[in-house]
Amino acid sequence: MRLLRFILLLLLSPLAAMAAPKVVTYATTIESKQIDLTVEWMTAKTVRITKVPVGKAFDKQSLSVVAKQEAVNVSTRTSGDVVTMRSQHLVVNVNKLSGVVTFATTRGETLLKEQECSEMFTAFDDAGRATYTVYQPFTTDPSESLYGLGQLQNHKMSQRGITKELIQSNLEDFSPIIQSTKGYALYWDNYSPTTYTDNEQETSFRSIVGDGMDYYFMYAGNERSGSRADRVIAEVRHLTGDVPMMPLWSYGFMQSKERYKSQDETVGVLRKYRELGIPLDVIIQDWQYWGSNYRWNAMDFASSEFPNPERMMQEIHDMNAKIMITIWQSFGPMTHQFEILDKEGLLFDFETWPQSGVDNIWPPRMDYPSGVKVYDAYSERARDVYWEHMNKGLFSRGIDGWWMDSTDPDHFNPKDADFDTQTAMGSFRSVRNAFPLMCVGGVSDHQRATTDQKRVVILTRSGFLGQQRYGSNVWSGDVGSSWDMLRKQVTAGLNFSLTGMPHWNSDLGGFFCGSYNRGVEGGAPKNPMFHELYVRWLQFGIFTPMMRSHGADAPREFYLYGKAGEPVYDALVDGVKLRYQLMPYIYSLAWDVTKNRSTFMRALFMDFLADTKTHDIKDEYMFGQSFLVAPVVEAQFTPELIQRELKENEGWGANKDSKVASKVPENVDFTGTGSRDVYLPEGARWFDFWTNALHQGGQTVSAATPLNHIPLFVRAGSIVPTGPDVQYTSEKPWDELTLYVYPGADATFTLYEDEGDNYNYENGAYTTITMRWNDRSRTLTIDPRVGSYDGMIAERQFRVCLIEADKDKADCKTKAIGYNGRRATVKL
Repeated sequence: MRLLRFILLLLLSPLAAMAAPKVVTYATTIESKQIDLTVEWMTAKTVRITKVPVGKAFDKQSLSVVAKQEAVNVSTRTSGDVVTMRSQHLVVNVNKLSGVVTFATTRGETLLKEQECSEMFTAFDDAGRATYTVYQPFTTDPSESLYGLGQLQNHKMSQRGITKELIQSNLEDFSPIIQSTKGYALYWDNYSPTTYTDNEQETSFRSIVGDGMDYYFMYAGNERSGSRADRVIAEVRHLTGDVPMMPLWSYGFMQSKERYKSQDETVGVLRKYRELGIPLDVIIQDWQYWGSNYRWNAMDFASSEFPNPERMMQEIHDMNAKIMITIWQSFGPMTHQFEILDKEGLLFDFETWPQSGVDNIWPPRMDYPSGVKVYDAYSERARDVYWEHMNKGLFSRGIDGWWMDSTDPDHFNPKDADFDTQTAMGSFRSVRNAFPLMCVGGVSDHQRATTDQKRVVILTRSGFLGQQRYGSNVWSGDVGSSWDMLRKQVTAGLNFSLTGMPHWNSDLGGFFCGSYNRGVEGGAPKNPMFHELYVRWLQFGIFTPMMRSHGADAPREFYLYGKAGEPVYDALVDGVKLRYQLMPYIYSLAWDVTKNRSTFMRALFMDFLADTKTHDIKDEYMFGQSFLVAPVVEAQFTPELIQRELKENEGWGANKDSKVASKVPENVDFTGTGSRDVYLPEGARWFDFWTNALHQGGQTVSAATPLNHIPLFVRAGSIVPTGPDVQYTSEKPWDELTLYVYPGADATFTLYEDEGDNYNYENGAYTTITMRWNDRSRTLTIDPRVGSYDGMIAERQFRVCLIEADKDKADCKTKAIGYNGRRATVKL
């Protein structure tokens, strides 16, 4: 009898309805709406929904999505007007009368529901082609937080209660994807200008152009292990592409400014850093190395100030540094690229940067038009021409990485006719927001096809979902130097990361700092108000994927802000040294991002979802699994300089008419300390990184904020490896590392190492060493090394330091372990 009951239960279970895995697509016609609806199961956690007017063909090749449908076990049943599809992780219900699609958990909890809509398709004339404006509203839970959309400068963590036009610009980068605290993401796969609306009535996307409505729903699944948000991002990356490893040097410190005007100046800055012992891996060459604006973006050293670029490269490389260089998405009329592309109709005729052919004049002389035009990055032929000249003039000469500026691209005074411009993929209107994806992808693909010995590194001003697969690190544009803008960078970086694109950074100190030049002889480098802002912005940059000092209006080199023994100079240098000290942690985190689809900058809800106080915190985040970072985003030693918010491209004239709202203070004492409140999430205990004071989670503490550091906490149950004191990332091998163990819970950390700057790791040329802390037995176990590569460290020493509450790190209990790749154990 018991056996019969078991067989009946098995036959009635959902598993019984599941045949062998297969590619599952469900299609139906909703007669009342005159639409064809399709549900495609991409994985057991991800589905694609498309709707088109009845009978209309919709054979779209996604620019972002690279995954193919997998074979999935899905059961399907019909009850009345509702078709229910169920996988191991997700339930999708389709109402055959209304066309409404609902997503639910396997326990029956609603995740997201479409709203019935009569305006889904509105006829639209797209440059003479009949198509539609597409719209879909959804019903969301008022209690859930929604994140993402790209990089917004609105100082909001949760993107609830806003209406936002999503169209790429200098300061804001958009991808129409949201992630919810309920454990799902929705990607609206459309590249035209799109309006996102979230209010009490709806959460919706409305795109100007679309032959059909097309979106992907991704769910975290039923697993109990790991972060729900991480599982959502893993689905996003599976769908749109994984993140390759960037070279070790790209995580070191980078120095730049607008601009080094000669090769002697560029090399001289690097030489000065080496003389002073300030760690530096990369010097960056900004624009106009090509000469006049008529030769804009020639991708060649056509300026007389750069007479011997080969020697410049050699000098930089001889000082064990790398060079990155700016390239643009437009060309001046006297360049070879312009001539070729213009003949083939592969240039866009709209207003872009620079507007004048006369250099160094603001506002631009419009009576001397530049003739510069943006190229058609949607064209394979245009991308080939782009790389051909880039390779000949720059890459073959030894350039190590790319600064792809204006990938939005710059589009001034946009007219409707501009969007009628035909690209290789349709009207510019229809593919507008994907421009950065196409131009960045073109460079990455071409470099990968040229060599496997130099990893792609692309610093770029704009991003669109899928760009993470191209070695792309997006920065937040030409932001103004203000405390308000610094505050906005934290939420901008976190929301950008929550779209699934993990590499992000900002100009340390802000780009336009002209307001700080007024009221003080010597300008910003002598203005204590700018000193404080610059230091705090740089300290924030320690805990972003790329650490890069850059800006206009004033130089940013540290030696212009004091000397050793002075608080501002020391704070800048100490910040960079901390970055290098943490390099084994950071590079291993990069591997975790590549291998396990993790995230560098982690909004607090990602790891502490149960603590609802974390859901909308704007000025704290996790960096990896161990560090809680609390940037100082308010002035404490000087008055905040209040300036009006600069619009795109407006900052170039701000230096002439901006006014300092506060009088420049004299004799500022930076040797004191302030404080800021820091919320420590519930569910963990927290060590103050500087004092080792131990705090219980679920409370707000007051943390000291002397100029030389920001509040930083380490989660109890962490292993943090630290490296040697170096001037550049590869100066010394990691044969002697210190492992700081923060007790209070079990901990695991995997140390990753490889050859540093090639793609051999894709073929297994790397090593991992997993370390495990058993808190109960007070034992650290170092597992056998996995893998190998040429030049790996065969034998090394680990110094294990057990942190004790309220005791200085110098006093921690330390034991040295010789390690030759075999398991080693130490009891502390």
